[in-house]
Amino acid sequence: MDVDEAAWELYGLRPEAFTAARDACAARARSAGEAAVAKQVAVWRRPTLGVWAANLLARSDQQQARRLLELGEGLREAHRTLAGPELRDLSHQRHVVITEMARQAGRLARDAGHPVSDTVQHEVEEILHAVLADPAAGPATDWARGVLRAAPPSPVGFTGLEPAAGATPRPAAAPPPRAEATRRAATTAPSRERERKRERELRTKAQAEAERTEREKDRAESEFTTAERDLEQARAAVAALDERIGALQDDLSRARHERAGLHEAEEAAARRRRQADTALKKAAAAAAEAARTWNALNG
Repeated sequence: MDVDEAAWELYGLRPEAFTAARDACAARARSAGEAAVAKQVAVWRRPTLGVWAANLLARSDQQQARRLLELGEGLREAHRTLAGPELRDLSHQRHVVITEMARQAGRLARDAGHPVSDTVQHEVEEILHAVLADPAAGPATDWARGVLRAAPPSPVGFTGLEPAAGATPRPAAAPPPRAEATRRAATTAPSRERERKRERELRTKAQAEAERTEREKDRAESEFTTAERDLEQARAAVAALDERIGALQDDLSRARHERAGLHEAEEAAARRRRQADTALKKAAAAAAEAARTWNALNG
């Protein structure tokens, strides 16, 4: 067994079955002398429902998963080259595809006997957005294989991308002169003001969303730290109990051995008592007979 095989086996299971299967898998690896595999597997965390549903989605259609990564590469390239029209088209495609794929993940989870809530479906969407934001990263490739172990951090746009050297915006094709003149005549100051207002609203909304996701991330990290500490304490308590159980089992084994010895001694003593009782009865009878004979001789 190698790590990839173990990940494929475990992260396809429903979350409630994960922990026992992980421990059994690690134990098998240790028994087979594969200490390195056992060490890696033993620390894997149980997936959330969102991660499990996202893995179901990737496993159900790996070609679709690869196409999503290709879409992410296209979006990153559009950001690098400042291709405005292409970027708008790809962004629209991203939202449509992710929404539909998240719904598909919900259907797959329901078919697998584990319906998910809107919150979990939103978690799947966040995972897919993160995959799109950095399709070459480890979490993205893990998801495409159906072995994602934890939700990647929520992205805020395509951060870390700079325009390629010498890149300039690729303008849209110029409209025919008559159409351009008509468009300029139709553009009024109120419409431009409405557009600017809409842009301000979108920026404000995007900033609020970024701040909200950052707060959620901080809260999730705090909850994870607490859960990790509780897990370590529980594992330590289990280890202590296992050690105590082992000691008690040793004591019980010794007590059973001693009891068996005492039982044998008891049976031997009972045999000797029966033999002594028989001898006593014979001696008493002989004494009585001797007394009668004496009395007869002296009578």
